Amino acid sequence: MNSFRPAFLLLILIPGFLSLGCKEQSTSDPNVVAHTAWSNYLGDAGRSHFSSLSGFTPENVGALEVAWEHGLQDYGQMQMNPIVVDSILYGVTAALRAFALDARTGVSLWVFGDSLVEAHSTSRGVSYWSEGNDKRIFYTVGPSLYALNALTGVPVASFGDGGKIDLRSGMPESAGSKFVISNTPGTIHKNLIIMPLRVAESAGAAPGDIMAFNVKTGVLEWVFHTIPHPGEYGHETWEDPEAYLNKKVGGANNWAGMALDSELEMLYVPTGSAAPDFYGGDRKGQNLFANTLLALDANTGAYKWHYQLVHHDLWDRDPPAPPNLITINQGGEEIPAIAQITKQGYVFLFNRVNGAPLFEIQERPFPASRLTGESAWPTQPIPVKPKPFARQAHELDTGDISPYAPNREELKNLLLNSDRREYRPPGVDPVLLLPGYDGGAEWGGAGADPENGILYVNSNEMAWFLQMTETELSTSQSPGETVYNKYCVVCHQSDHAGVPASGYPSLIDLDTRKNLAEIEVLLQRGKGMMPGFPQLTEKERKSVIRYILGQEEGKVEVSEPPADLSAESKTPYQHRGYHKFLDANGLPAITPPWGTLHAIDMNQGEYLWSIPLGNTPGLSAEGAPPTGIENYGGPVITENGLLFIAATKDGYFRAFDRHSGKLLWEYHLPAPGFATPALYEVGGVQYIAVACGGEKLGTPKGNKIIAFALKP
Repeated sequence: MNSFRPAFLLLILIPGFLSLGCKEQSTSDPNVVAHTAWSNYLGDAGRSHFSSLSGFTPENVGALEVAWEHGLQDYGQMQMNPIVVDSILYGVTAALRAFALDARTGVSLWVFGDSLVEAHSTSRGVSYWSEGNDKRIFYTVGPSLYALNALTGVPVASFGDGGKIDLRSGMPESAGSKFVISNTPGTIHKNLIIMPLRVAESAGAAPGDIMAFNVKTGVLEWVFHTIPHPGEYGHETWEDPEAYLNKKVGGANNWAGMALDSELEMLYVPTGSAAPDFYGGDRKGQNLFANTLLALDANTGAYKWHYQLVHHDLWDRDPPAPPNLITINQGGEEIPAIAQITKQGYVFLFNRVNGAPLFEIQERPFPASRLTGESAWPTQPIPVKPKPFARQAHELDTGDISPYAPNREELKNLLLNSDRREYRPPGVDPVLLLPGYDGGAEWGGAGADPENGILYVNSNEMAWFLQMTETELSTSQSPGETVYNKYCVVCHQSDHAGVPASGYPSLIDLDTRKNLAEIEVLLQRGKGMMPGFPQLTEKERKSVIRYILGQEEGKVEVSEPPADLSAESKTPYQHRGYHKFLDANGLPAITPPWGTLHAIDMNQGEYLWSIPLGNTPGLSAEGAPPTGIENYGGPVITENGLLFIAATKDGYFRAFDRHSGKLLWEYHLPAPGFATPALYEVGGVQYIAVACGGEKLGTPKGNKIIAFALKP
């Protein structure tokens, strides 16, 4: 029936387990227990990361201790934000096995997944739905969406095909062989689950349709086309009237997750860039609904309003996280609002009923493209308030080179020879991106005080280079080389050395680290940032593996790439890869701070405080002031004055006074927690739990879920 062995092979029951679910604390309305439980991804349907639980205070938080820890069977990066329902904590391991723990003790209740096969991707967690005694956990592995009995971990046989559906079943037939997964939990509304999608970012990507499925049956209920079909609103913003059918064009997907206003029954969907990234000559026009905050009727998927945050994106500036539902006060009037953070460091604020901007947004002119066949959009929207929470490349000069860099003169020359203008379209000469490809803000998202209009956002301050090169179609290349140059060269480079400092590993001597079967699984399914390539035939997979391992003999004369690659390979320009602006020691080349944390009063659009987040161990040991450091994963905000955050490369879990930014407590985790914590209460005891998987940014791997509490 499916590639997974029966779930009960990994099912573990403990005495009294079934009684844990007897107290009904949750319903299918995700707002019923808002702010007192953590039964939703990021705390609630409005994605506020907020809790009104008051057991931890600025006065006692320094006494937090480890209450329990659980070692999972899988080691590696976990982006997962746990949820807690009826005394059970649910999550996903680094190898995409769903699990349930007793939230009081960390004792395993059940695990679902293949006991012999590791999936290679990342997951940010699970979704929960219930109706009476029918309680379900939803999560994804590759393109499969599973419905599991929340008490036993066994697939719900009445859902789809024995407990799962293929997300591609709601998409055009052409998407059937393409990379389509979801690594962010779906949004539950009544009896619907509305799914985020991750698709490829290269030419030939699947379309990023927004799809709602019935939680009971798995039947597709509605679809919204983010690349509009003829007759649909926004279709005219694509110069190619058949862009939705174009074999090169795809994307405009919601990968970051959505927010829901259950009272208004409105869904807020930030969409990604249209594919291919960086070169848009095959997708000319404004490109609605890519890079857009989109408001839909949650029941039907009907269009309500939209605001496009980047027109005809050439920089991979898609919104990285779900928006935050907040209430703000302007002129004495309380306004239901929605705030969207961005990789660029901007915050856009709208009336969530009608989409009206609540601070001025200016359409400013920017330079034209220098690439043949490209047509950059002439203007981009820039919010006047609040000011960006990350530095902008155009603000840098030679005085902004890091004082810790041993090669400052070399770095000054690199800076001077890079185009630093905002929204400078990519060209064959380097453009300096700051914030970089990863922001600014990232998938961890912002926290909020939803009733008082305060936003809390952590940010990266890492500059990267953006550069294109003309596509060279060699007339003498092997089949494996052809596949490699299309799908692999951007990240792993033509010499196979990768860009380890930027997180893209070398493929040299890959066979000493992985066997052939593991390499083939990686190609098909992907891992972490790497997408899978299920569209490759077995012959193509084997040929590119032989090429990578240096086992492919000879080249063949070709007049053009193979037929199945030609439409994509003829894109005239290619991205030269992801390169950070680093000094000779591998540290950021610009002055600190390199990671920051901010509190923004969105009523006024003004900052309450900004501080460096995290530290660089080698420099701090030498007495340097806090530098801030790269960070991935969001905060948790409490009503009574705390902000908890892990996220940082240095591996600390910290608590701050949310009113002042003062550090109140920190704990060094066994591996960095690149994830958002969960705050919950069971049996009168309050806990805060975080996943510690490490691995990202070259950090040690971990496998722990750790929960903290006050000593009884």
